[in-house]
Amino acid sequence: MTTAYTIYLVEDEENLSGVLKPYMEKEGWEVTVFDNGTDALEAKGEPPHLWVLDIMLPGTDGYQILKEIRASKKGEVPVIFISARDQDLDRVLGLEMGSDDYLAKPFLPQELIIRAKKLLSRVYGESQTETKKTEVNNYYIDPEARTVTDAENNEAHIELTTKEMDLILLLTEEVGKALSREDIIEHVWGENYFGSERAVDDVVRRVRKKMPRIHLETLYGYGYRVLPS
Repeated sequence: MTTAYTIYLVEDEENLSGVLKPYMEKEGWEVTVFDNGTDALEAKGEPPHLWVLDIMLPGTDGYQILKEIRASKKGEVPVIFISARDQDLDRVLGLEMGSDDYLAKPFLPQELIIRAKKLLSRVYGESQTETKKTEVNNYYIDPEARTVTDAENNEAHIELTTKEMDLILLLTEEVGKALSREDIIEHVWGENYFGSERAVDDVVRRVRKKMPRIHLETLYGYGYRVLPS
């Protein structure tokens, strides 16, 4: 179970913040959204564990907010910059000014979650996180490390692609829960995916091959679920 980190998301695009906030809250994080730089600056006196900053903002831009954060007493708080402008220039300027990571728009919400988890773990240490592994049919799934090991094969590490890992993490969050193909696509590929639902079936097929003991049931005409051991 992940610690209830506090996140300040500073993003003026309501559609994007509306997507990112629920994803971060699913991790157990407390997320406050600011749609302009002025309000975000007023809140810097009570710093969060992590800032997620858009660069182009009404009022005060992300560069100025970052400058103010770094000049404050709690200036070590980690910052992830996000931007849709000149990607190379923004990335270099942001890193030079003290941002800890950078994401260029458009990006999948899962990518932000992965980057944020790694950054929070690095800055605050493992003491902030209680890693909870899931055991299914003698496969041990570690959501924090994003690894799967096989207890029946000398703890061998099973190599999964990003999509395969995202799928198995989603299906084993609540073993026995049925998920539609639409749900899986939204969580694994993102809401902006416009490809075929066959992509889900292809990833399921690969997971079954790599993890043959997993009881990954097909619900014809609907989706999939992982059955208990």
